[in-house]
Amino acid sequence: MDYLSLHISYPNTDDRRNAEARGFPAGGDIMIHGLPNGWGLFGNVHYLWDWTDGCVAVTNAEMRDTWARVPTHTPIEIVP
Repeated sequence: MDYLSLHISYPNTDDRRNAEARGFPAGGDIMIHGLPNGWGLFGNVHYLWDWTDGCVAVTNAEMRDTWARVPTHTPIEIVP
């Protein structure tokens, strides 16, 4: 389990349609989250490798700050 996480409402109908048209699965269960429970000591070191499966991972301190500032139903845009 992650320390804290914001679940992103993805994919929507357009996302599914676009992925299908390109021959890819749309995916899902995307989150912005802190480190898994017990990993807090890793801090910024977790940025050295891609250990999530499509999520946006931040430190627990960054997640606490984000959690406090982002109200429910805030639009989130993730771009490359």
